[in-house]
Amino acid sequence: MIISRRSALKLGMAAGASLSIPTILRAQTTSADAKNIRMVMGDALTAFDPIFTSSDVTASHAMAIYDTLFALDSQLKAQPQMVETWTLSEDKKTYTFQLREGLEWHDGTPVTAGDCVASVRRWAEVDAGGQLIMSRAQDISKKDDKTFSIVLKEPLPILIDILGASSGYYLAIMREKDAKQAATEQVTSNIGSGPFKFNLELARPGASFTYDRNTTYVPRKEPQDGYAGAKIAKVDRVVWDQISDPQTAVGALQAGEIDFIERPSADLFPVIGADPNLGLQVLNQSGQDWCLRMNFLQPPFNNVKARQAVLHLLDQEAFLRVIAPDAQYGHSVTSIFGNSTHYSNDENTGWFKKGGNAEKATQLLKESGYAGEKVMILQDSTQPAHRDASQLLADSLRKIGMNVELAASDWGGLSKRRTNKGPVESGGWSMFMTTDTDFLMSDPTSQIFMNAGGEKAWYGWPKNEEYETLRAKWPDVETLEDRKVLARQMQKIWWDFVGDIRLGQELRPVARRKELTGIVGMPINRVALWNMEKA
Repeated sequence: MIISRRSALKLGMAAGASLSIPTILRAQTTSADAKNIRMVMGDALTAFDPIFTSSDVTASHAMAIYDTLFALDSQLKAQPQMVETWTLSEDKKTYTFQLREGLEWHDGTPVTAGDCVASVRRWAEVDAGGQLIMSRAQDISKKDDKTFSIVLKEPLPILIDILGASSGYYLAIMREKDAKQAATEQVTSNIGSGPFKFNLELARPGASFTYDRNTTYVPRKEPQDGYAGAKIAKVDRVVWDQISDPQTAVGALQAGEIDFIERPSADLFPVIGADPNLGLQVLNQSGQDWCLRMNFLQPPFNNVKARQAVLHLLDQEAFLRVIAPDAQYGHSVTSIFGNSTHYSNDENTGWFKKGGNAEKATQLLKESGYAGEKVMILQDSTQPAHRDASQLLADSLRKIGMNVELAASDWGGLSKRRTNKGPVESGGWSMFMTTDTDFLMSDPTSQIFMNAGGEKAWYGWPKNEEYETLRAKWPDVETLEDRKVLARQMQKIWWDFVGDIRLGQELRPVARRKELTGIVGMPINRVALWNMEKA
């Protein structure tokens, strides 16, 4: 079905009641189709190009319709995906890639090496790992229709890891004519070579998007393993319904009208747990790290003292009570390398205090010369945790004398506005909250939060040359112990200049009907549509 505005309203009215209706009665009115799956994603899909934006919902969309050169298996090792074989020259400077047979675009034309070269070059305009490859690349070129090479000026041992990583922008292989567009211009054709096709005719922005099984897709012969191996679409159609109200979404899940909610509201976990037909499942066991990004380009946070004031002020326990009210799903995090990685450490974390330190924050803000500039917080008003955590942030900042305003919108509006580098008076911003997977904090080469390259960095554009000099060494450090030493050095500098602020770690379960199985669990905040099936 297509959810129109009128039917969505009816659904919302009915769902409130469905929370208390016995399951057996609801089941009498449910007609489940085992070949179709309906899902509610965590954010509204407003941008379709995973190079134009790093949004998780866009990356999940891209995983369905675009394939990749390499993909991570369940052991988090990069395995060939579109690539059949690859070789490395004796001097370790030339990588040659051979594409596998059967790769075809959704429009029926064959995938070529030229498509791959153009896609890698476009991705490298925005991805930190891609930028590293380009800084060492002498040439990236097509050899024939099935073969391309990357020739380096100096060895880069982690090149394959970078091509297969999920810690930055999703390396979607697009048609050459699409990949020729600048990374700042959104590709809107949605024609990939992946296991699902985007159904443009059934696209209903603001209501639903539909993905159909790609009947001509040739999966790899290896069994599915994490994001690697055979990507087999086991259902004919997947529909993403946009239901912004959390209670309405859970009511629809109970009624069997949808099968999956990516980000159910934490205050509804008891309702979900009490329904024998529903289950909570943590797909990303490493959790999500909440991060506060501050705009380094504009007052007041172009001043390090103002950033330090916020670092000392904020109370992670207070934020966790909002973000993850069930204590089993929330933990504090003080390392820029997360809680679950080899490199997590306690260097320079004296700022962390239970309850925060308002006295120290007030002193630092005064030293910054803060003169009452407006602090504009971008607030995702559609997600309760984001909405309420942003309100808590605003209240906390007001207590030390900041002039704070909330700019409420959906995630799409927030994503658009955060690209503005101008002052608040010209539509710019001061702060926003976002999340990324704790596991991905292990790779400062590609992790978008951990780049302090100024305007080459991610939104907020943090800048510190001393830190960047250390980060540049990471790809060439050979041993785990040496990387641990480097990690401590990097973290010491980071918390001095306050590149961002971590607000806590959340284990975020999805909600599903129990007949929906085969959901791929990985320590990455993306949802694969392949391998899922319904009893």
